[in-house]
Amino acid sequence: MKILIKNAQIVNEGKIIKSDILIENDLISKIDSQISEDADQIIDAEGKYLLPGVIDDQVHFREPGLTHKGDIESESRSAVAGGTTSFIEQPNTVPNAVTQELLADKYDIASQKSFANYGFMMGGTNDNLEEVLKTNPRNVPGIKLFLGSSTGNMLVDNPETLENIFSNTKMLIAVHCEDEATIRANTQKYLDEYGEDIPVKFHHLIRSEEACYKSSSKAVELAKKTGARLHVFHLSTAKEMELFRNDIPLKDKKITAEVCVHHLTFTNEDYDTKGGLIKWNPAVKTQKDKDALWEALLDDRIDVIATDHAPHTWEEKQNVYTKCPSGAPLVQHSLVVMLENYKNGKISLERIVEKMAHNPAILFRIEKRGFIKEGYKADLVLVDLNENWTVEKENILYKCGWSPLEGMSFQSKVTHTFVNGNLVYENGKINEQKFGERLLFEIQE
Repeated sequence: MKILIKNAQIVNEGKIIKSDILIENDLISKIDSQISEDADQIIDAEGKYLLPGVIDDQVHFREPGLTHKGDIESESRSAVAGGTTSFIEQPNTVPNAVTQELLADKYDIASQKSFANYGFMMGGTNDNLEEVLKTNPRNVPGIKLFLGSSTGNMLVDNPETLENIFSNTKMLIAVHCEDEATIRANTQKYLDEYGEDIPVKFHHLIRSEEACYKSSSKAVELAKKTGARLHVFHLSTAKEMELFRNDIPLKDKKITAEVCVHHLTFTNEDYDTKGGLIKWNPAVKTQKDKDALWEALLDDRIDVIATDHAPHTWEEKQNVYTKCPSGAPLVQHSLVVMLENYKNGKISLERIVEKMAHNPAILFRIEKRGFIKEGYKADLVLVDLNENWTVEKENILYKCGWSPLEGMSFQSKVTHTFVNGNLVYENGKINEQKFGERLLFEIQE
């Protein structure tokens, strides 16, 4: 199968060049200013931009065990519609993926159901070190530790266990950092005042800057002490930015940082209108925090943009504060949100591609993905930067059927998505054949 894309503005490795690109089977076989070979399909991309497919390093697709909220099929379908061609999913499904057998079960499901390429994190607990150390770094992206309890019962709070995991694995350790004792004390204070129905506008004071910094600074300290590879998920505060550096290339960093689209988009001021729909852990915080995250993203203290895509049903999100689960669906809209920031002059196209495709590939050492290069997998997305549309119920593909962005308008649209050389999404239509593959990772000693 050959697909020829002509006249595309290719955004790759800090440059934008007008070029043709030839896809043969699952690979990019040729990039040239003028390709005139015969092809099974020719797509004229005049006026459009061709980006490497987004690699989202943090999603919760809810399968197994929570499939009333989302599943691998529904959420990967929404991913490719939004230009995300690869995802790394977290272990707090039901049951938690904390044994090799349970992890293998998730891979089996994805091999049959995923529209996008997939990797699944191995989950660490206070007592599964032996299982964690059996994980194969060739085909599993890393170990996930919840240093604050979020969704699911996976809190790792035993200092000895943590030191053991950090000291004994060469694999990347990804962490959710919020200090449990701080959060419990803050929660109790508001419960005493308001009972169960705490106004959601206090969420960022309950899951506070102090709770985040206390936990992330400890994780960074432990990584420095043990030499572990540490990746800190969904940073949300200005204070935490001092923990990360930008004076060495990403490939040489042992301690790396991620920011999520929602922390770059919303602030605590939005709780008044959005309520529980924008209740995340860690919480969306202040304008000052949001500004600091943007600054750190642009000066390379933050390496990756992701979503922490975490669907819940509409009904669940209408509950009182203490029963309203944290998390929201974002994977269909992350790229267009960032393209909107490009349109508004906050970030360049080249930097969006760097933070959403190149850097996840470098950081996780993903084999042959994340770049538009000859010989690489043809995971690609075509975008029209001049097509206005609005997020509405009718165009939301998440199984939960809602989005915190509903009613928001965007000036850019994903028109085509390719996964492993296959056109999986075109102008609103999904190819129902599934071409997702298991991600592989380069092992470096």
